[in-house]
Amino acid sequence: MTKFKRGTRQFWIPYLFLLPNVLIFALFVIIPAIQGLAMSFTDQGIFTEPKFVGFANFVELFHDEVFWITFKNTLVYSFLTVIMLVAVSLLLALLLSKSTVKFEKGFRAAFYIPSLLSMITVGIAWRFILGDEMGIINYFLRSLGENGVPWLTDGTFAMLSVIMVTVWTYAGYYMLIFISGLQAIPGELYEAAKVDGASPWYSFRKITIPLLAPTTLVVSILATINAFKAYELITTMTKGGPGYATKFIVQQVYQVAFAEDRMGYASAMSIVLMLMIGAFTVFQFAANRGGSDNE
Repeated sequence: MTKFKRGTRQFWIPYLFLLPNVLIFALFVIIPAIQGLAMSFTDQGIFTEPKFVGFANFVELFHDEVFWITFKNTLVYSFLTVIMLVAVSLLLALLLSKSTVKFEKGFRAAFYIPSLLSMITVGIAWRFILGDEMGIINYFLRSLGENGVPWLTDGTFAMLSVIMVTVWTYAGYYMLIFISGLQAIPGELYEAAKVDGASPWYSFRKITIPLLAPTTLVVSILATINAFKAYELITTMTKGGPGYATKFIVQQVYQVAFAEDRMGYASAMSIVLMLMIGAFTVFQFAANRGGSDNE
């Protein structure tokens, strides 16, 4: 085999290994995304022929009061969920990243297990816990002579409840990512800072936070994407209620597409949701790069 043929073969082999993943990604992500974009410019039902309407669906979105309610709910839920997930998972990682902690592996497993559960199962379980009349927490409160808390029947409490359950579910998963990032930081840096008289808080601000920035970015992006796509948990816990208090764009897309049979209009909503996720991701990349430049 000549040197040229050997070099050509070595050049193409990696691409051949990547080809199955590329084909699957194109088949289940790229092509449906293109079809969804094309559908957003049509008036189409499940069993009706598409009719091109241009930007009419997007114009209608700007006058759709329910869409803007779900838009606001999605932003509030995603923003608060991401902040709390980053904070809680980082705190857990700091507490459980040291081998000196007793039962460290057991605690890690305990916090990680909820992320392995189906979100439908999680939603049903927490609905039994937080239910107004039959909920476990309200049962104990009433047995103590206190009034029950409208966890799922008051708009504010319902939003806080789904945020709390989301954090409970995913904090352990992101904790493991943070632990990996913490273990990659050289211990010599902390030892040198300690010799120089730096306090633990100073070391955390000047060593841990800057060196953990790439890991924080990954966690933030993953948490943001999951928050914008939240569906099963909300549907099983609150069904979008009370009223529209916990109804997000994803739930509205399903409602419009399959209950109202307006696939084109639902596709337009999906495009807006995709742009929202992209905008948040770009913002997080820019914020992370700006913070790195300042260090």
